[in-house]
Amino acid sequence: MAEYKLALEARELTGKKLKELRAKGLIPSVVYGGKDPILAASEYVATEKVLEKAGYHSPVDLDIAGKKRLAIVKDVHIDPVSRKIINIEFQAIKANEVVEATTPIVIVNFEASDASKLYHFAMTQALEEIDVKAKPADLPKDIEIDASKLAAVEDKITVADIKLPEGVELADKELSPEQVIASLYDPAQEAAAREAAEAAAAEETVDAADVPADNGTKPEEASEEKAE
Repeated sequence: MAEYKLALEARELTGKKLKELRAKGLIPSVVYGGKDPILAASEYVATEKVLEKAGYHSPVDLDIAGKKRLAIVKDVHIDPVSRKIINIEFQAIKANEVVEATTPIVIVNFEASDASKLYHFAMTQALEEIDVKAKPADLPKDIEIDASKLAAVEDKITVADIKLPEGVELADKELSPEQVIASLYDPAQEAAAREAAEAAAAEETVDAADVPADNGTKPEEASEEKAE
């Protein structure tokens, strides 16, 4: 049994008529993975809460008009203007079969590291999520990586630092262990470098009025001579 549950109702409306469902506060959805796709809809607020917690990585118990389905979220379509959910695709899965899911990477304990406490370095995360494979019950909500040992600005967190729970493996076998997940930088050093670059650029910028023309006169003097 999954941690998250969502009640759906079967629907017959399709195409342009889906506006009627959305106007009633429902989100149209499709459940794939069975013999035929199931057209459904669910209450907006309840669905949004489940999606925020389950994401694309946690299984959801769907109750479709009394029929139970275990599924994961396959895709969520967002209206580009209103930013509201307009459609959801679920993928039905089986509890005893290995499935693939996208899982967030969460870096913890950076504040406890020497990099943060002593040197006031900052961290930038390049890889926010990763695909893993596991049985539905073993799919992790997220993958935590401990950053408490970071010290030098050259230190990095890479794929090799990921410690997967038992029963979970990376889905992409070609993913390099050296791929950088997060790296450090020195904000003070970057600010100083930026200020130095701006100062150098200012020194190289010479007022056009101080540059002699070909005849040895300044541009404004040449303009006055032409006017006369």
